[in-house]
Amino acid sequence: MSKFLRGTFILLIATLITRILGFINRIVIARFIGEEGVGLYMMALPTLFLVITITQLGLPVAISKFVAEADARGDDKKVKKILVVALTCTFGLSLIFTPAMLLLAPMLAETLFTDDRTIWPLMAIAPIVPIVAISSVLRGYFQGRQNMKPYALSQVIEQIARITFIAVLTKAFLPYGIEYAAMGAMFASVIGELVSLVYLMTTFKLKKHFRVRKNFFSMAKSSKGTFIELMGIGLPTTGSRLIGNISWFFEPIVVAQSLAIAGVSTAIATRQYGELTGYALPLLMLPSFVTTSLATSLVPAVSEAKSLGDYSLIERRLQQTLRITFITGSLAMVILFVLAEPVLEVMYHSSNAAIFIKFLAPFFILFYCQLPLQSMLQALNLAKAAMINSFIGAVVKIVIIWLLASKESFGIMGAAIGIASGTILVTFLHFSTILKVIPFTLKIRTYLSPIAIAVIAGGSGHYAYYSLFSSLAPLSQLLLSATVISAVFLAISLLTGVIRKAEIKRIPYIGMFLSKFAFR
Repeated sequence: MSKFLRGTFILLIATLITRILGFINRIVIARFIGEEGVGLYMMALPTLFLVITITQLGLPVAISKFVAEADARGDDKKVKKILVVALTCTFGLSLIFTPAMLLLAPMLAETLFTDDRTIWPLMAIAPIVPIVAISSVLRGYFQGRQNMKPYALSQVIEQIARITFIAVLTKAFLPYGIEYAAMGAMFASVIGELVSLVYLMTTFKLKKHFRVRKNFFSMAKSSKGTFIELMGIGLPTTGSRLIGNISWFFEPIVVAQSLAIAGVSTAIATRQYGELTGYALPLLMLPSFVTTSLATSLVPAVSEAKSLGDYSLIERRLQQTLRITFITGSLAMVILFVLAEPVLEVMYHSSNAAIFIKFLAPFFILFYCQLPLQSMLQALNLAKAAMINSFIGAVVKIVIIWLLASKESFGIMGAAIGIASGTILVTFLHFSTILKVIPFTLKIRTYLSPIAIAVIAGGSGHYAYYSLFSSLAPLSQLLLSATVISAVFLAISLLTGVIRKAEIKRIPYIGMFLSKFAFR
């Protein structure tokens, strides 16, 4: 098995575990602080990611790319230079943004978010910045080495620590008010990142081939060329992510202001935004653990292939990625669409967000494609084009939200339409940009077949839930219906050749088991 597929599989398992643990976190938050508390938490969260994006300067992607190239040449001195420059930049910026967050939190809460209770979760964000600054550099280093185990395990460790402290802190602060409970939930993220950083630093010390602290400052001063190389990838990548995060930062502001124009009260607007972004979107993003893993593995794999001039391998990686994305995305889409209400009821005891899931699910197949496409652009030195594409999509999304959410007839659904529109546009812009650089044969059947099979499987699941298993307990009814959809989808995919037996056999452990028992 290639490094690309092995690394992707490791990340896939770890990311799945991380997403599941993340959902447990969200369930705990929702159960303790309710929809309004989730709304406060989600309003502050974009600010966290905005500050982290600025602090990182897009360096994790750049580190991954250049470490992969230097590692292929066996150039440890170059690898050390990359780490020294990256650590100097990110930690230096974190020293600026940490106090800035503490000083600006009151102004942001009172003037922009229309709900001054967001000040407490905003204040809790500040300590995470220097922690993430260092951990992101180490993750980029391991990613560049195509050693995905430390990268993957750090994510799992972070979530375990977060879920432990999120239950403790939200419960401890809840008697003082939901804004303090939301602050506790945010501070649990800080603790999770800190525990993850300790693990990464320990692993790095055990596996490194050089001493980072030796001649650190002299090397930092003499690494101008390395700095320019990193910024050549890092700044456009930052621009792309910054656009996304600025868009996400302004999204709750625009939604709150638009709903106010539509005559929706502050408390109701906060609750509705919590339902959309705290309940519906995390469920829709859960299946992206597959494409997130692919996207992470693509950068070093494609960078290495590009340095060797092997464009046929790059096309093969893209074909593999999009095919896997459409298969897994189609299955996830139909399960969420058919079982939206029962999933929400079981998880949150509220199905209010089902309308958002049903509307957005078909569009999220394109969202799943967007992540690896962006990584492909970064690996091909097209980070600037990715940034421009993201900017166009972000502007379109915000404009549509403003135009529609401010109308009483649309309300919060205007925000959902804006999110869908931005997703479609950015995905197609990324794909069209890649087509200008590498040869690509578009196989229509490869992408339409999984969707058609998903429709058939969805019909089976609908019948199973509302007829076959209607007398069972809600959780059993949900799980058995989801199993029916998955089984029908997999069976038809195998019969029609959409999924081939040889491919399943190549999956570690699963393939070994099936070779012995299922595919004899």
